[in-house]
Amino acid sequence: MASGLVALLDDVAAIAKVAAASLDDVSAAAGKAGVKAAGVVVDDTAVTPGYAMGFTPDRELPIVWKIALGSLKNKFVFLLPGALLLSAFAPWAVTPLLMIGGAYLAFEATEKIIEAVRPHDNAVELDELALSSTELEKQKVAGAIRTDMILSAEIMAIALAEVSDLSLALQAAALALVAISVTAGVYGVVALIVKMDDIGLHLAKSPRAASQRLGAGLVKGMPVILAWLATIGTAAMLWVGGGIIVHGLEHYHAPVIPHVAHALTEWAHRLPGVGGVAAWLAFAILSAIVGLIVGGLIVAVVHLVKHRRHR
Repeated sequence: MASGLVALLDDVAAIAKVAAASLDDVSAAAGKAGVKAAGVVVDDTAVTPGYAMGFTPDRELPIVWKIALGSLKNKFVFLLPGALLLSAFAPWAVTPLLMIGGAYLAFEATEKIIEAVRPHDNAVELDELALSSTELEKQKVAGAIRTDMILSAEIMAIALAEVSDLSLALQAAALALVAISVTAGVYGVVALIVKMDDIGLHLAKSPRAASQRLGAGLVKGMPVILAWLATIGTAAMLWVGGGIIVHGLEHYHAPVIPHVAHALTEWAHRLPGVGGVAAWLAFAILSAIVGLIVGGLIVAVVHLVKHRRHR
């Protein structure tokens, strides 16, 4: 009886060790995949606050919550099953899908740059003014969830590429962990950003002079922070999209651009004291240039098609 109990405890201990090792594998894979998807996460964080701005303070957090729930639905109902089906039946399709997603990110970033430098069109703003607050909220939430679908698809595809050598169960667990952690991180930061001005106003009413100064600084600084976030998001889209394209070309043994990227990063890495940072920066700049070229070509084609349809 005792020996049977000891054997059972040994089996339980062995199972616990395997489970712990599996959890370590999942955590490590999810962490690695999350780092690779960081650029898209930055863009998601930079883009989303704009959808909750312009509403009364009591509606800002509920709007962020609705978008977060839509993001989780995108990931768990559509993207996670789709990623696992790709991994099981068409792993060859991951790289081309990543490249298509990278090209789309480059296109979106290039469109944002063009919109920033050309005269602003007020037609969209006039259309929004004609809507009630409830209709406008529904429209904004739906638009944010659509944008999230694209960015989340890119995050999940990048994560899938990083965990493709694991078993299907570990892939599912790692992707689920990435989905939850990214969603919680992004929309937690977004909620903080959209309420920062309210926090500033609350502090500005404090009897303490230091709190008043901090509150006034937050209120004045939020437009600058949002502008910087938009700029960082656009830059992230360019270098992430271009980097995905460069890695895809390397996967298909296209010679020129990957060779230039390797030569440039190796040269930068040899710089004394700043080699790691310089190598990353060199690859990011080259990737952004590639993204800008690809995005510019797609923009030109899209605008040409629209012009011909209009004629």
